[in-house]
Amino acid sequence: MPLGQIVTTMSSPQTIPKAVLYHSPDSVWSATALLALHEKGYGDDEVGLRIVDLTKGEEYAPSFLRLNPKATVPTLIVPLKGSLVPDIESRYKAITDIKSLVEFLDKSRSATSRTHTTSAAPAPSLSPATIAFATTSAKIIDEIHSSDVSPETLQHLNARDPASLQILAKSLAPTLKARQEALTGYLSDSEGEDAQISEKTRTFWKDKKTATETLLAVFTSAESSGDVDEYFAQAKKTWEAIMPRLLLQVNKDIIGPYVLGDQVSVADLHLSAWLTHVVKLSGGSITDNGDIVIKKLERHIGNGFIVPEDFLSIVVPAQNETAEKPALRSRLAAFWDAMKERSSWQKVYGNLQVLHES
Repeated sequence: MPLGQIVTTMSSPQTIPKAVLYHSPDSVWSATALLALHEKGYGDDEVGLRIVDLTKGEEYAPSFLRLNPKATVPTLIVPLKGSLVPDIESRYKAITDIKSLVEFLDKSRSATSRTHTTSAAPAPSLSPATIAFATTSAKIIDEIHSSDVSPETLQHLNARDPASLQILAKSLAPTLKARQEALTGYLSDSEGEDAQISEKTRTFWKDKKTATETLLAVFTSAESSGDVDEYFAQAKKTWEAIMPRLLLQVNKDIIGPYVLGDQVSVADLHLSAWLTHVVKLSGGSITDNGDIVIKKLERHIGNGFIVPEDFLSIVVPAQNETAEKPALRSRLAAFWDAMKERSSWQKVYGNLQVLHES
């Protein structure tokens, strides 16, 4: 469905309105939203799914900017209270912040809910049960949502020498060029006399185009002998100073096997999507067990970085083993295995050959 048709379609008086999640397979936080949908048991009749192709710059299209001026995914479009009947014009709001989006999905569906946009089937609460748990949950979520370790930052800085920068450039340059071309096209189209584009939107496009070209220049220089010392300095700071501190703190804060113990919570959805991205950047695979992915992560960070193994947990058998066995492991390794076994994780990641890109 074209992006511009969403409000018209959902407002049709012949249908009961439902929420729509705009997401992308290339978006880490989209995975968090999808995990929440599956954990809460939302059905197709409750939330529709629409893909925004980030590799083509669709998030900057005028039709999508009318839904979310920030041009980010995931974006959840929800019908407002009082517009859940087919015989009136429905009204909607957009939830663009991933923390608010997951909280909304959690609170909008429970075992006692009886509305047109929620199911009658029981749905577990993902909210922390105590003040202490809420504090731990918020702390971890805030830490991994820091701009210093955002999925995009980690991906763009995932090279610390000329050879790895050339490899990274080959994987990122096509998407950056496509984004640049899309923004150039939107700006060109907005110059026509019939174009109804605000100066604010044009400025937004220009700023994004400049930022894209600046980033593209770094990766273009990777093909030559250009000076990228500043880039490498920032990459080393991110991966060798910021990330070790963060991972050690998160590993310490996890109760195990999930963030808050035996029950899945909102913190697990955020951490799982972020960690899966970090694992991918470290050369890990969705088929690896927790111990293997953490070892790969440790090697990727380097400098002798080790995640403490102080949590007694069951080790998921490797391909050449048949029996599970208890052992002291890192909490992050146990967390990976626990989340990987959940049906929500399998639905989001199980059919992927590679992990998401950004």
